[in-house]
Amino acid sequence: QADVTLTGVNVNPTRTGVIDILKLMGANLTLSNEREIGGELLADIRIQSSELKGIHIPESLVPLAIDEFPAVFIAASCAQGETILTGARELRVKESDRIQVMADGLTILGIENEVLEDGIKIQGGVFQKPTAIIKSHHDHRISMSFAVASLRCEHAIEIDGVDNVMTSFPNFVALANSAGMDIVEV
Repeated sequence: QADVTLTGVNVNPTRTGVIDILKLMGANLTLSNEREIGGELLADIRIQSSELKGIHIPESLVPLAIDEFPAVFIAASCAQGETILTGARELRVKESDRIQVMADGLTILGIENEVLEDGIKIQGGVFQKPTAIIKSHHDHRISMSFAVASLRCEHAIEIDGVDNVMTSFPNFVALANSAGMDIVEV
């Protein structure tokens, strides 16, 4: 049973869509120690094991979680049932076409999905042995999201194009490994 607390997380109301989406999916997460530092709202977030369920993500939450959708796609892959995202055309013009690149990676891990013009349908399931190397297209959020997916995969996941992670989150590998992941840089 996982029980993790993230301290000092920015909870600016224009960026908390991922929290709302995960709660709608049944995530057991709570905010505490809410405070303002330097004009920014911060809180500690405690996340405990829970069974996620697929949902139709409200389009009103899309702009509030636009950068976190690769991680949401991984959560949807672990959920019971289908998760549907629409109204997210902007994901196609980020550092990569995040909808297509994530769909390709999920397919490599055996997760059924259907790409939509402005979103994706993801059928929750169990990650299978990867059938190929996952290509992140040098998109740091995709690289980190598939690294997180490795926690639920019984087989090693190889991710190509992870160089931008060092720019956006230089301590990612050390922090992830300290939290129980087993990331090896090759």
